[in-house]
Amino acid sequence: MTERNIRVEPAVGRAVEEEEVEIVERKGIGHPDSICDGVAEHVSRALARAYLDRVGRVLHFNTDETQLVAGTAAPAFGGGEVVDPIYLLVVGRATKEFVTEEGDVVRIPTESIALEAARDYLREHFPELDLETDVVVDVKLGEGSGDLQTVFGEEGAEVPMANDTSFGVGHAPLTETERIVREVERRLVESYPEPHLGQDVKVMGKREGDEIDVTVAAAMVDAHLDDIDAYAAAVESVREYVAGVAAEYTDRDVSVQVNTADDIEHGSVYLTTTGTSAEQGDDGSVGRGNRANGLITPNRSMSMEATSGKNPVNHIGKIYNLLSTEIAEAVVAEVEGIEEIRVRLLSQIGQPIDAPHVADAALVTEEGVAVGDIEAEVAAVIDRELADVTAITQRVIDGELSTF
Repeated sequence: MTERNIRVEPAVGRAVEEEEVEIVERKGIGHPDSICDGVAEHVSRALARAYLDRVGRVLHFNTDETQLVAGTAAPAFGGGEVVDPIYLLVVGRATKEFVTEEGDVVRIPTESIALEAARDYLREHFPELDLETDVVVDVKLGEGSGDLQTVFGEEGAEVPMANDTSFGVGHAPLTETERIVREVERRLVESYPEPHLGQDVKVMGKREGDEIDVTVAAAMVDAHLDDIDAYAAAVESVREYVAGVAAEYTDRDVSVQVNTADDIEHGSVYLTTTGTSAEQGDDGSVGRGNRANGLITPNRSMSMEATSGKNPVNHIGKIYNLLSTEIAEAVVAEVEGIEEIRVRLLSQIGQPIDAPHVADAALVTEEGVAVGDIEAEVAAVIDRELADVTAITQRVIDGELSTF
């Protein structure tokens, strides 16, 4: 094994699954913050592929400051309309010129690439959103900092140098509540059979002892609902669907509530024209929602770095959050006797990303298993995964890893 600074220690306290109260949240892909995450990451991948196609390497860029300004809509049963369009600004930094060894200048149309990618993402994921009238997409990409471009562009280096002194955090395995929250949103968006459900699905899970409560905010689409009775039936359909999904992941008692702010009697309900609250007053920003594992978990250690939109070559805010999660999952899968693991990776700017300032693993072990008994096995898995850190880059570009 190499001389990487890897530390393995007992965790302080109990595993989250054993704590009395657990809170877990997921903002669905149609939440304004997640729209920004999704667009920023789709643009990031498009830029990376364009750089590879045109110059043979990924150049310095970041699109992790994408912002959304909510529009105004007038939803109505049977179909409403967007009055003022949503405004989406893709903002960041991107290398626009590259000089070859022969002295030729290659110009990359970064803003055109970003604009096309942003529109493609919206078109693919939001069928009720009219790109001609409901949303304005704008792109502003400046040039990157010269010193960071130098750090980024160490040509010939086998391993990139860290762009920042920062950290990433991952943990495994997911608790029952975490799995329920993540899968409920994904299944609702990907598999729920009725068109009356939009893409803006926010799920909050609370566990007290052995009782799990799931609260869902589900944007309903007005064009597919004729009246308030149809709306009420649709909400009940979603509730039953969520209860069925939750039952697949736990034997605990689960209660489900959907659209708890509704006042059916007075007709005040969560009705939208486009399937997202971005049409009506909810703004969004990259990094304000789900962490790299797709969840918001106040019972866990978390990095506040935005993962989506950052370059996948040397930006620690992306790479170490993804890698720490991959490491945690690999350790749990390969080393017996672990109830829970938390992995933290800390970088130093300008240092190789495969040699973090520290790689720290905190373990909750099963009864009868001491950390010292498995420390060497855990460290070996961490060392192996760090040695292969550059594989994260291609997997991100290929869309194999979700960042939110």
